[in-house]
Amino acid sequence: MNATTSATSPTDAHGRPVRLGLRENWLQFSLLVVVNICVGGLVGLERTTVPLIGSETFGLTSDLAVFSFIIAFGVTKALTNLAAGALTARFRRKQLLVAGWLIGIPVPFALAYAPSWGWIVAANVLLGLNQGLTWSMTVNMKIDLVGPARRGLATGLNEAAGYTAVGATALITGYLATSYGLRPVPELIGIVFVLAGLALALVVRDTGAHVALELAQHAKPLPTGEDTGLKATFTRTSWRNRSLRGASQAGMINNLNDGLTWGVFPLLFTDHGLGIAAVGLIKGLYPILWGIGQIPTGHVADRIGRKPLIVTGMLVQSAGFVLALALLDRPLLAGVLSAVFLGLGTAMVYPALIASVSDHAHPAWRANALGTYRFWRDIGYAVGALVAGILADWLGLNATVIAAAVLTAASGLLAVRWITEHRPGAR
Repeated sequence: MNATTSATSPTDAHGRPVRLGLRENWLQFSLLVVVNICVGGLVGLERTTVPLIGSETFGLTSDLAVFSFIIAFGVTKALTNLAAGALTARFRRKQLLVAGWLIGIPVPFALAYAPSWGWIVAANVLLGLNQGLTWSMTVNMKIDLVGPARRGLATGLNEAAGYTAVGATALITGYLATSYGLRPVPELIGIVFVLAGLALALVVRDTGAHVALELAQHAKPLPTGEDTGLKATFTRTSWRNRSLRGASQAGMINNLNDGLTWGVFPLLFTDHGLGIAAVGLIKGLYPILWGIGQIPTGHVADRIGRKPLIVTGMLVQSAGFVLALALLDRPLLAGVLSAVFLGLGTAMVYPALIASVSDHAHPAWRANALGTYRFWRDIGYAVGALVAGILADWLGLNATVIAAAVLTAASGLLAVRWITEHRPGAR
């Protein structure tokens, strides 16, 4: 597990021994898993109902206007991800985690009682800040705890917890909306997620000492004069390093898919006769499979490498979009099969990409590299919603699905060319 012995282990600020490994840190790791369930649950509130609130409650006729809440969310979350890496140099990870939950407190109330669409968009700015801080810190803290040999499994468990909660909440809100209407009952369950997440964030321990230990044990010293600042790391992760560039573009296209389906699928399938509960099933199944699937795929990424899962996962997602249109005369079957392919494909990609970025980043600038990668990944939400809105208004909803299939397949081919394997500590 890459742990040090108790006789040589350094201690944290409270005198507790610090060791790297999942078994050695199982309690703190488990608490962070539950925190990320709450993180995913909060964003899952929006998956089924909010596009329909825009079109049915507020009477929006432009698809681009409906998708504006996703654009607001995606841009804010992406920028917060980027800032989160730099903020770890000034603040402890736990402080940033708590701050994220405090920012998220108004979100469920705004979604439930917003008097105009502008309030929904504003709530998504707060949600983007919340998600950028809380999700960034949970993944960083888990990677800190387990050390280099179990990064794939750690990120798989983290993302599994979050996205299973996204899917379960989307499913629940769909059924609640069928019984009680689009608002306010489905959105108010978010209060539970906010309060539980904040309480657990106050209890969990900071992982700064684990980062220091990994730095001390790192086999490859930081090259003399290498800039670890945000600007240099942003350039390195976005373009200069081929593998990091490949991971960043794949992450962006992956979340472009999610942003596109977030806005398009509820409208597409209701247009073809499905009710809110059926749409909730489709919108829930996708992230549930995405979430649960990351537990085995994260482990497999540690065994066979990151690249095979990344490339295969992107191609499987592309096939999911093809199925959505090919079977649209039977909309429930089309939606379910598309959700299965999208969910399983994303489950292959997600932990492997985060682990790949961690592999190619020195611990001294890893937080900034992960922040940069997550910036590009989550700007995909905004790009997907923007592309979907423009294409849907111009050519119709079907055209957005075709565009997503083509872009996803192309991204997988770029990953073949750019990403290489480099797994320090693997065995």
